[in-house]
Amino acid sequence: MFEFDTSKNYQKTTKSKSLIRFQDCDPMEHLNNAKYFDYYYNAREDQVPKLYGVELSAIYTAFDAAWVVYNHQIAYIRPAVMGEWVKLFSRIISFDHNSVIVEYFMTNEDESQLKNILWTTRKYVNVAGNSTEHPDKIMDYLNAVKHEAIESSELDFQKRIKQVKTEILTDKVSVSS
Repeated sequence: MFEFDTSKNYQKTTKSKSLIRFQDCDPMEHLNNAKYFDYYYNAREDQVPKLYGVELSAIYTAFDAAWVVYNHQIAYIRPAVMGEWVKLFSRIISFDHNSVIVEYFMTNEDESQLKNILWTTRKYVNVAGNSTEHPDKIMDYLNAVKHEAIESSELDFQKRIKQVKTEILTDKVSVSS
């Protein structure tokens, strides 16, 4: 059952730590480009239930609908290398009646260097695979967990890379509510 407390003040950005594994790297010991997705999705999947009390399977069960990947934008800034500890961040930066954009980014362990940034756009689809509108309860959830610092009208991937770099350099990556 999908239950979400709209009166609570939720953390807007998830944060995890991970080790770059040998089996995920190319011969140059850099994290394989496709593996960034696995690291991001696993980190978010681990954090969302802890922070928000929401399991994606509960949404599917409650509403007979789920989000599917529609689009990616990704920038490889600096390589993540085998044996390196990295920090993984994610946050919802935009949503509308039937889609959501999740921003993911990776830094080095001390959060001083941006390594990668990814935007994933997901469409909300029903069991038949057709786009459908978010129910009111889902809209409440998205409103409660969306990162407020970004206006939908300001969504520009290249500008956002610069903004995230600035957040990192000025030690202003906020994971609080």
